Amino acid sequence: MKNIVILISGGGSNMKALVGAAQRENWAQRHGARIVAVISNKADSAGLAWAQAQGLATAVLSHRDFASREAFDAQLAQLIDLHAPALVLLAGFMRILTPGFVARYEGRLINIHPSLLPAFTGLNTHQRAIEAGCAFAGATVHRVTAELDHGEILGQAVVPVLSGDRPEQLAARVLSQEHQLYPAVVARLLARQAQADALS
Repeated sequence: MKNIVILISGGGSNMKALVGAAQRENWAQRHGARIVAVISNKADSAGLAWAQAQGLATAVLSHRDFASREAFDAQLAQLIDLHAPALVLLAGFMRILTPGFVARYEGRLINIHPSLLPAFTGLNTHQRAIEAGCAFAGATVHRVTAELDHGEILGQAVVPVLSGDRPEQLAARVLSQEHQLYPAVVARLLARQAQADALS
């Protein structure tokens, strides 16, 4: 059975979408994979209590307790590795990860970003899309590399930017698509891996 670990920082709406899809679509039986743990860098992450209620292992590791990004990432990796993950999914995890951490999970580290990459890497994506006069915005699931919001694009969802849109309105429209896109892309990855395993 392949284990999946999810990293969050806040409410965990994408985490909830992933867990819900895994349950509804029976990833364990269909893909030989299961979500086993949720880790947050914030103790007050609303998503943690929800994850605990689903029977998932949870942990908190505050980045404020560490003198450097490298020290935090080293301890985070130890927590993750307790679960021997096949995939590590970033779901609103608001930390820039060090190159060493990214290399440790090369090919297994996946993120969702609220823009149509390569446009609008980083923060304030919806405000920037509106200010740029974009007709469309959206979300991207991609493999994580040492360069922020780069890496192989695994899937995208597109939404229109409407006349008079405020950033929070556009954000809500994009988020509803994220909740469909992320589970679909992960399920596709798992299916491919299961097929490859069967042929090997």
